[in-house]
Amino acid sequence: MIASVSGVVAAVQPSGVVIEVGGIGVSVSCTPQTAAVARRGDGLALHTSLVVREDSLTLYGFPDSEQRDVFELVQTVSGVGPRTALAVLATLSPDGLRNAIAAEDVASLTRVPGIGTKGAQRLIIELKDRLRAVARQGEAPTGDGQETVRAALVSLGWSARDADRAVAAVSSDLGADADVAPLLRAALQHLDRR
Repeated sequence: MIASVSGVVAAVQPSGVVIEVGGIGVSVSCTPQTAAVARRGDGLALHTSLVVREDSLTLYGFPDSEQRDVFELVQTVSGVGPRTALAVLATLSPDGLRNAIAAEDVASLTRVPGIGTKGAQRLIIELKDRLRAVARQGEAPTGDGQETVRAALVSLGWSARDADRAVAAVSSDLGADADVAPLLRAALQHLDRR
């Protein structure tokens, strides 16, 4: 996988940029907002996701790893491909998407080109518990140790409700200021006993 690309911008197009890396022009698809800040001749570094299809290899670029992670997560929803996932990020920021999913705001999600009412409902159902686990740029999943453990449990496949119950059960024994490692170990043992 190509995790990032850094080089000089050789061309700017509405659908992406061409970055010259070691004498090779690499075409990177990105949101219009990302393309708008790129200037020919300037240096640019993007976090990337490589999408492999039977007939193509397409590199998608993002200004930070959070957007890349959300892009990859949105593609796990049935019926959502990379172009629609990119359209989601062109329309909503990662926090805007989190808020729309948490509030079950179908109207905000249907503003995304290619997402209708059924698609918006599918996004809500399939991402409700998983989107919070994607770390925000520059911070732990949500802040304190309990939230970090909760996000880890959700990313491991437990429902948000089970994760909340496990963290609450073990936090009373270990204390609210417990380190992440013992808290996670105790929460996993609690879930294993169920």
